[in-house]
Amino acid sequence: MDNSRVNDPLELLIEGNKRFVSEKLDHPRQDSAQRKNVSSGQKPFAVIVSCSDSRVPIEIIFDQGIGDLFIIRDAGNIVDDVALGSIEYAVEHLGVELIVVLGHSKCGAVTATAKGEEASGHIENITKIIKPAVEKAKSQKGDIIENAIRNNIEMVKNKILSSEPIITKKVNEGKLKVIGAYYDIDTGIVEFEN
Repeated sequence: MDNSRVNDPLELLIEGNKRFVSEKLDHPRQDSAQRKNVSSGQKPFAVIVSCSDSRVPIEIIFDQGIGDLFIIRDAGNIVDDVALGSIEYAVEHLGVELIVVLGHSKCGAVTATAKGEEASGHIENITKIIKPAVEKAKSQKGDIIENAIRNNIEMVKNKILSSEPIITKKVNEGKLKVIGAYYDIDTGIVEFEN
C-alpha cells in the first residue's frame, strides 16, 4: 500500500496489521531506494511505544517500511523521561500526529511483576513502574495478568498524555492523538482502543 494515498496514520496501521494477519504482506519501502529516500531525513507517520519482546516485531506486524514508524521499545512498554523526550522529539520535530502504546499478550515484564518474582539489578526499575497496574488488576474480575497488561497500557498512555508542555499542548490543540493497543501474540491481531 502506498502511504501517500492514505492520510490517517491509524488507518495505515490497521490496514498493515490486516495484511500481516492474512499473510498478504506488501513489505513496503524496504529496499535500497527507500534507504536512499530517507537518508536525508525522516518523516514517520506514527510513534509506537512497545515492549522490547522479540515476539513483537513492530514494522512486521504493521507491514511498514524504513522510515514509517518511530519506535520506542523497552521491557513492559513503559516510559521514563528519556522515552518521553524521544516521543516529544518525534512530535515536535518530525510532525508525528499519532502515538500508540502497544502492549501484548504474554508480556514477561508484567507477568513477572504480577507473580512477585524477585527483580535484581536494573530490572527492579521496570517492575516498580509496572506494579501499580498489577495492584489495580488484583481488584478486577478476570485474569490478573491480562488485566495488568491492559492496565499498564492505559497507565503508560495516561503518563504520555499528561507530559507537559509538548504532548499536552498538541493533544489540546487537536494535533496529536494518543491511543492504546493490544497485540495478541497467538493471532497476530492488534486491537486498537476506540
